[in-house]
Amino acid sequence: MEKINYKGWPDCYHLSNGLVDLVVTTDVGPRIIRFGFVGQGNEFKEYEQMLGKTGGGEWRIYGGHRLWHAPEASPRTYFPDNSPVQLEQHPDFVRLIQPTETTTGIQKEMDIRLAANEAHVEVSHRLRNANCWTVELAPWALSVMAPGGKAIIPLPPRAAHAEALLPVNTVALWAYTDMSDPRWTWGGKYVLLRQDPQATKAQKAGAMVADGWIAYARNGHLFVVKFDYVPGALYPDFGCSVETWTDADMLEVETLGPLVRLQPGATVEHIEHWFLFSDVPVPDNDADVDNYVLPKVRAATM
Repeated sequence: MEKINYKGWPDCYHLSNGLVDLVVTTDVGPRIIRFGFVGQGNEFKEYEQMLGKTGGGEWRIYGGHRLWHAPEASPRTYFPDNSPVQLEQHPDFVRLIQPTETTTGIQKEMDIRLAANEAHVEVSHRLRNANCWTVELAPWALSVMAPGGKAIIPLPPRAAHAEALLPVNTVALWAYTDMSDPRWTWGGKYVLLRQDPQATKAQKAGAMVADGWIAYARNGHLFVVKFDYVPGALYPDFGCSVETWTDADMLEVETLGPLVRLQPGATVEHIEHWFLFSDVPVPDNDADVDNYVLPKVRAATM
């Protein structure tokens, strides 16, 4: 780990294992602004006009990876992370600690562990209730992906009508979701969402994904996010453990933990495992996902 100036932020930290690297910000945050193969492009979107900015009361997306708490509401969700955060260096991880949000009483933390010799990062997301009262929320991890790729959401195993009389999962749609939009591919085994820089409208959907993964394919690279799904738990947004959102600038890969009634002083944690693969074609249909993506997902061990 080394301290660097990253695109106008003087107090960033670069972590690398020689295969992949990432950059965390401490001038704002908590945020991971870069993740990718060493010497190659950022898998995350960066908003160039916002890089290096600090302070102010306006929420800025910046890009990269961030931590929110669900369900989404304005202004609660959009507390600006424009102030410095504390960085703690531990033997095998770094911890980013945000000051308690003045409007919500919630404090955010991220622990980041980079594997020694593989393209694998463990990110622990933590919310602490600093209020004197109980708050209902869910941890919500959002990765803002670079444009031009495609999100992949798995569906539960299919079965014949006579074998499956009851529903097996939920899919949540927002008021602006258009299922006829050509960016969607509603397959039998997977849902695909394509990021289109020419798009004029946003799209979003979420799903209950018991398999505990979501992926993003772009330019021959495959970004896989794995997490532990909790059977029987109550998840936000009609039971979503994953969500994806896109506009003309980027596509978000999002995972959520269960809703909890967080007592004063208590914390809740949600852990993502990131894996990055090369030489993976962007899938167009279920067969492509089975052939190109699923073997990588199965090879990614937490």
